[in-house]
Amino acid sequence: MARAGLTADRLAAAAAELADEVGFENVTLSALARHFGVKDASLYSHVRNLQDLRTRVALLAGGEMIDRIAAAVAGRAGKDALAAFADAYREYALQHPGRYAATQIRIDQTLVADSPAMRRTAEITYGMLRAYGLEEPDLTDAVRLLRSTFHGYCALESTGAFGAPRDVRESWERAVDALHVALMNWPRSEHGGQPPQAPR
Repeated sequence: MARAGLTADRLAAAAAELADEVGFENVTLSALARHFGVKDASLYSHVRNLQDLRTRVALLAGGEMIDRIAAAVAGRAGKDALAAFADAYREYALQHPGRYAATQIRIDQTLVADSPAMRRTAEITYGMLRAYGLEEPDLTDAVRLLRSTFHGYCALESTGAFGAPRDVRESWERAVDALHVALMNWPRSEHGGQPPQAPR
């Protein structure tokens, strides 16, 4: 490919595709340069370094993921919203393993604050959890519970780590049911809000 037309956005999109093919940890500037048929130095006009490139992939993937989640939860509340959120999360993680891995890296909080996708992620996630009557600091605790459960399950499933004959989809649905029960019966802190009005 010719050097002309390279942009930071185009490099990030290509790096995201490469991540799904070879793994996010294997995305390098050299591999990306080979993809475009240019020298490594040509990329530095568009991205500062490998960390900058990986951050761009993380923000791109985060935007794609929250778009799917937002479409899934639209018009839903309570358990229906939680299940839709969870299913969209799992589907993206399994379909785009490299992109998904990018969403798990730590990003500078200034960039997070400036990212519409990251703000939208917070709005949708916290909005869903407020239906359970949660307020801070319980909201943050609940977000961490959901994230660690979803991520742990998807990470194990993607490597084939679940060896029992039980269908993984069935176990996933039961896990989401259990999360709903946990959220309905959340052990609220002193300033953690009131119990919800039984979202369905």
